[in-house]
Amino acid sequence: MLSLGATTLRDCEGLRRREFLQIGTLAGLGLSLPTLLRGRQAQAAAGVPAKDINCIFIWTQGGTSHHDTFDPKPNAPVSVKGEFGVIDTAIPGVQFTEIVPRMAKELGRFALLRGWNPANGSHGTADQWVMSGRNFNPAVAYPCYGAVVSHQLGFRSAMPPFVQLGQSVDRRFGGGTAGYLGLEHNPFELLADPNQPNFVVRDVTPPDGVDSARVSRRRNMLSAVDSLQRRADLQPAAFSALDEHCQAALTMITSPETKRAFEINDEDPRLRERYGATRFGQSCLLARRLVESGVRFVTVTDGGWDTHADNFNGLRRLLPPLDQAIPELLTDLEDRGLLETTLVVWATDFGRTPKINSASGRDHWATAGFAIMAGAGVPGGAVLGATDDEGGAPVRDEYRSEDLAATVYTKLGIPLDLITHTADGRPILLNEGRPIKEWM
Repeated sequence: MLSLGATTLRDCEGLRRREFLQIGTLAGLGLSLPTLLRGRQAQAAAGVPAKDINCIFIWTQGGTSHHDTFDPKPNAPVSVKGEFGVIDTAIPGVQFTEIVPRMAKELGRFALLRGWNPANGSHGTADQWVMSGRNFNPAVAYPCYGAVVSHQLGFRSAMPPFVQLGQSVDRRFGGGTAGYLGLEHNPFELLADPNQPNFVVRDVTPPDGVDSARVSRRRNMLSAVDSLQRRADLQPAAFSALDEHCQAALTMITSPETKRAFEINDEDPRLRERYGATRFGQSCLLARRLVESGVRFVTVTDGGWDTHADNFNGLRRLLPPLDQAIPELLTDLEDRGLLETTLVVWATDFGRTPKINSASGRDHWATAGFAIMAGAGVPGGAVLGATDDEGGAPVRDEYRSEDLAATVYTKLGIPLDLITHTADGRPILLNEGRPIKEWM
């Protein structure tokens, strides 16, 4: 691990400065930038063809209610339909609940799947299954989408190919991680809030007093120390590789494009306001900046959606930031000519129960929910599938999480019959689903 700091003062995230730019502790994963960058040469040498499509994957952890958003049941009993009324959308005959008015107005920009069957009602398992398309297996840690993209397509620029904003992912069963593909394909995690005026990126943004000259001096010190050990070492090739990976890490840290990508304060204040002065809204804006800067896959996480109690007041707080930011993200991408090459996905753990419980909440529901996609050729305004009168199960055009994965991978140009291997050489088929043909 290359350490570029030595003081013990703390920054705004409570981190010791000596921990900053230890190329480096990437957001608590124990993952170094040289390790993260290690696959770069191998991927380029392999000449893997890539369809140059980015992805912004929005993950609302906990299970967002389908009844109270995009699959309302206004004719059901109050114990099912809940407190929200319904409104018309941009597509005749399609209604959403009144709490997502902008999503309703902008339905022509995205496609909605009402026929998603999560086939699971358990946290942790959901993060693994929905974010990879493979059900949890205690013997095999399956990689998530972003990790597969990192493994197969590699770097487009100095920026890492896979970035995660926020930490609202349940990792108990490997959800949102690279699994058997290896730590170097885990996401580069950004835990700071981009809505804060003092927003900085750990491992990339130098703290006060650490300028490029100090970075250069410490790099020279490292070279001197390395040269002493190198004389006695019997693996010169390994040292050469280490030199190259460390240099790539330094390139990322000192690259102007890296600096530009994270300087969200440079955005037009009016645009920032349209995204919303919230962590989620500014994370969506940052995600757009990241794909512009060469990041292939960005996961935007948002927590707190496990509404067992006080579901309706909870959604009155949780939904408005998403209702503002997601349509703005689609509009912004389209205005910049990026929507054709950027797949936007909104997914969650599972649905919520048709019946409202005694705590005015909804519990986990394993047989119905929703998923949203936009961009990269997904037809705007397409509403696919339907559930029964209580929203309990799909009755038409049923798709599962492996099918969502098949759709994502096909859009990103990654073949579904791809065979990857575990560390011990075991071959693993990437996907066993079927793409949603109506969205292709």
